[in-house]
Amino acid sequence: MKNPLIPICLVACCCALASTLSKAEAKNEKLALNVPTLAIPYFAHMRDLATDEAKKLKVELIVQDGQNSSPVQSSNLRNAVTQGVDGVVLSPNDVSALVPAVNDALQSNMPLITVDRNVIGTSKPVPHVGADNVVGGQVQAKWLIKKFPNGAKIIFLRGQPGASPAIDRAKGFFDVIKAAGDKYKVVADQTANFQRDQGMTVTQNLLTSLGTPPDAIVASNDDMALGAVSALQQSGLAKGKVAVIGYDALPDSLRAIRNGEMSATVEQSPGKAVRTALDELADYLRSKKPMQSVAIQPFVVDSSNLDKAERIAEAK
Repeated sequence: MKNPLIPICLVACCCALASTLSKAEAKNEKLALNVPTLAIPYFAHMRDLATDEAKKLKVELIVQDGQNSSPVQSSNLRNAVTQGVDGVVLSPNDVSALVPAVNDALQSNMPLITVDRNVIGTSKPVPHVGADNVVGGQVQAKWLIKKFPNGAKIIFLRGQPGASPAIDRAKGFFDVIKAAGDKYKVVADQTANFQRDQGMTVTQNLLTSLGTPPDAIVASNDDMALGAVSALQQSGLAKGKVAVIGYDALPDSLRAIRNGEMSATVEQSPGKAVRTALDELADYLRSKKPMQSVAIQPFVVDSSNLDKAERIAEAK
């Protein structure tokens, strides 16, 4: 006589196994990418690659534009938590201003990882994926010293005050330049808020006030560097007369390097960073694998290694 309990047990075991597999292989999680502003090409590029990675991971991605405002970005983060997203990839506008909203998210047990920019002083450690911006500033300075071994007069264009890349890139640059000695003189040090138009205006004003053009203009992002290039062109200075060094390896800057209008930029692989952050978050949600901080090594791109830039295909 057949035991009627056997098939029932088999069915129960199979159902339990199927449930376990289904949970481990869960798809269609809803994630949020919260960035400072989509008006800066760097973050627009990050959004595009994050969208592509989300399709590969089979997750729904909500992109939140902070409009260059910490209150707006904080509100976006709180809205993401309220709307019940499964996790957040955050690139904070300011290292400190986003802390209260981040703490609220952490308090609600929202999985969160930062990319490119980090936060300081949160109630719990937040994993971070991105280039070491202090090292990025250092490689800018080392490249300049190699190009000008006998010294140089330098204009330095800072990024947005309070933003961790602006703070860290400036620190790295000045640490190396100061150690190189007095023959390297920073004749002007001003912010242009990571904006191309402000980079042009600030450079125009400095060229007028200084009278004599500098040997180099070092900018903490490519938009400011490209603004400086426009100012140099309008001043009538010969192409390449002033070395312009940016940061971000945008397609426009890669074209400018190829054309001799810019000298160098720093590659920090934003696509790799945001893809890695999404992968870390998805792995955590699906297998509870702890999210890890991942450091990406920045490097200088100039005319000798343009092919190594992440976005070189867009610079044709």
